[in-house]
Amino acid sequence: MATVYVCRHGQDLDNLNGILNGHRNEPLSELGQTQAKAVADKIKEEGVLFDAVYVSPLQRARQTAEAICERIGMEAQVRDDLIERNFGVLSGKPYADIPKYAGENILQGDNVLYFLEVEGGESFDDCFKRAQRVLEDVDRRHAGKNVLLVCHGDIGKMLLAVRRGVSWREGLLMPYFANTEVMKL
Repeated sequence: MATVYVCRHGQDLDNLNGILNGHRNEPLSELGQTQAKAVADKIKEEGVLFDAVYVSPLQRARQTAEAICERIGMEAQVRDDLIERNFGVLSGKPYADIPKYAGENILQGDNVLYFLEVEGGESFDDCFKRAQRVLEDVDRRHAGKNVLLVCHGDIGKMLLAVRRGVSWREGLLMPYFANTEVMKL
């Protein structure tokens, strides 16, 4: 089994503007760029040596991974399966629209209102299964090594749930996963 660290991307323009992004491909905000540099410094100072760094294909995660990799002298490899959950009809909508599109199909986390199902969106069950496949592959490729995954909030929570052996629903109720927070799974 690999020792896996997950880092959420820095604040992007959608986060700044209260917009649900999902697969939208917005860049980091000015604050997000500062956050990415700060987490890169923190990772360098902690001295964890990574065998590999994998990153979501979305710009906000790639920009965060680039800052980290520049600081630690590595290159990130894009993994399409680390992409954020597809938000379907809620992509590009304000957070306040969640009840309008999801109805009662919501779950209140400690800091986030999660929509469980919407038209065209990826379910948390499917996202959880995707996280299982990611971790199985990382464990197979990097047994006994340290690996950093730079990704997003929802897939990050599902990676944590899989590794901790809890359901996707229990994973959503775990503490908030903030921008550029690094979790050791």
